[in-house]
Amino acid sequence: MSDVTIYHNPACGTSRNTLALIRNSGEEPKVIEYLKTPPTREVLADLIRRMGVPVRDVLRQKGTPYEELGLGDPSLTDDQLLDAMVAHPILINRPIVVTPLGAKLCRPSEAVLDILPNPQQGAFTKEDGEKVVGEPGHRLI
Repeated sequence: MSDVTIYHNPACGTSRNTLALIRNSGEEPKVIEYLKTPPTREVLADLIRRMGVPVRDVLRQKGTPYEELGLGDPSLTDDQLLDAMVAHPILINRPIVVTPLGAKLCRPSEAVLDILPNPQQGAFTKEDGEKVVGEPGHRLI
């Protein structure tokens, strides 16, 4: 079993590229499609704590009910933001990757390279044609 977990949305290009980069390192991660199987409030809070980022940094605005729910209000507490993300998992920004080296919101997808336990096994080009890893597995960006 892999020590790598990705909170994944297969409809998201960044998430797909991140998953492909993980696999390009020789890992077969545990894939959690968080829209189908959302994390509990406790798990989400722990992920954010482990990433070392403010709760608001994990809140997705594009394509979500962010505006309708008034989540841009700076007076909202972290607890209120967490409650909103648990009630509406689409508000959780993705992909979040957890490895033995840390937890990270991998936007852009190549951010995952900083926490993968193994180097890339070969060249990698994103879906949009951007080369991220050259031969033999050297990071280009």
